[in-house]
Amino acid sequence: MHKPGTATPERFPAQERFADGAQFIAGRLTKGTSGRTHAVVDPATGEEVYTYELAGTDDVDAAVAAAREAFPGWSTTTPGERSDALHRFAAVLADRAEDLARAESLQCGKPLKLTREFDVPGTIDNTAFFAGAARHLQGQSAGEYSGDHTSYVRREPIGVVGSIAPWNYPLQMAAWKILPAIAAGNTIVLKPAELTPLTSLLFAQAATDAGIPDGVINIVTGAGKDVGEHLVGHPDVAMTSFTGSTAVGRRVAEIATATVKRLHLELGGKAPFVVFDDADLEAAANGAVAGALINTGQDCTAATRAYVQRPLYEAFLERTAALMETVRLGDPFAAGTDLGPLISHVQRDRVAGFVDRARAYARVVTGGEAPRGDLEDGAYYRPTLVADAAQDSEIVQSEIFGPVLVVLPFDSEDEGIRLANDTPYGLAASAWSSNVYRANRATREIKAGCVWINDHIPIISEMPHGGYKASGFGKDMSAYSFEEYTQVKHVMFDNTAVARKDWHRTIFGDR
Repeated sequence: MHKPGTATPERFPAQERFADGAQFIAGRLTKGTSGRTHAVVDPATGEEVYTYELAGTDDVDAAVAAAREAFPGWSTTTPGERSDALHRFAAVLADRAEDLARAESLQCGKPLKLTREFDVPGTIDNTAFFAGAARHLQGQSAGEYSGDHTSYVRREPIGVVGSIAPWNYPLQMAAWKILPAIAAGNTIVLKPAELTPLTSLLFAQAATDAGIPDGVINIVTGAGKDVGEHLVGHPDVAMTSFTGSTAVGRRVAEIATATVKRLHLELGGKAPFVVFDDADLEAAANGAVAGALINTGQDCTAATRAYVQRPLYEAFLERTAALMETVRLGDPFAAGTDLGPLISHVQRDRVAGFVDRARAYARVVTGGEAPRGDLEDGAYYRPTLVADAAQDSEIVQSEIFGPVLVVLPFDSEDEGIRLANDTPYGLAASAWSSNVYRANRATREIKAGCVWINDHIPIISEMPHGGYKASGFGKDMSAYSFEEYTQVKHVMFDNTAVARKDWHRTIFGDR
């Protein structure tokens, strides 16, 4: 049961922007019509800080109608006009960076240094990137490929996009969904997670204040089972983009494919962290702790399975455990905090369940408990290192989504790569080695959408993000994302002005 409470202006300076509700349709905030309310809870304290009316299916219909009405005008703006609008958008976001950072920290429990230095600047950079990318939507150059015709390729917007974003990076995921869609000339309806709608709404408000037309960006905040499924199945939605668990992704795919929609899925991950025996041990240990604990481990690309070649195994365990024990849990708004709470007590208990069950077959080297004292009201869990688990065990194979790293040994190079690939997922991975040939082999043979060498986690706007296997398909960020958000049309002109073409003989007449 959550405690009633209010966020102070210091923690939530933008709270007055939500007085009119948590739905953003046709350029204005409104209240949801489902008849049900939902509370945004500060996971660091367990206090309710904002209560709002959930969307119902009527709100989805209104948002889709607004997006459909805005599509003809927005889709026919020039690339330069869309680019200018996105540049203005980036400037407004930069002006509101502190409000965005504090709202993100409040609803997610992220340390303020993470939202200030990663989430918010990354989102602003992504917006600036797509402002430039909007001018580069070319198709293939024109040419006479048949000899008698000139062909060229057009890229055209698809229509209304219906997207669903998760709670772990609500601001960045809103940007990853919205920006390539609108840069390509589409309009969009985004459903953020009910737990974390605040920064998605601030993002949409900033777009309107930057001059992006009403209806181009719409936000409906409601439950996935009714609002999310209604959005995905809506007959006027031409494309669905979903980020979340693989299990829910399967359901989204079922609904979307029933109406033959374009579909983009970014699903779960279980990223391997492969340390060869010639790796820099200090670099690998530091990288493992940072890569496993970023966002309290609630990251689909987080380092979750460290495979360490046997000569370094014990030393890696010892050094990684020591570093984990220096990580400071605390109030996300305090300057000395390294790690905040998980998103909710439900998620904290889920993570704890994985670790507690693993005690029967593995060794908990450090962590494995919730802190007491000043932090016990929050959804905190200590950084946890687990060793000696079997490759086929639950804690190695399943996505935990918490501050837990499992370490296993391997002997040969072949074995390390085989183990890295031995899960259903393929979103991200890293390999650690001073040998360029080993590193290059890892990049070729590890089946993941991103493979880092001697680092883990950094992302950049110019490069694509997306997975293999059960981690989904399609790309966020980069110019590659336009492959998801545009239709490719072949246009062919006859150059002969001849009434009866040579190929017509296949239907009538002779040569």
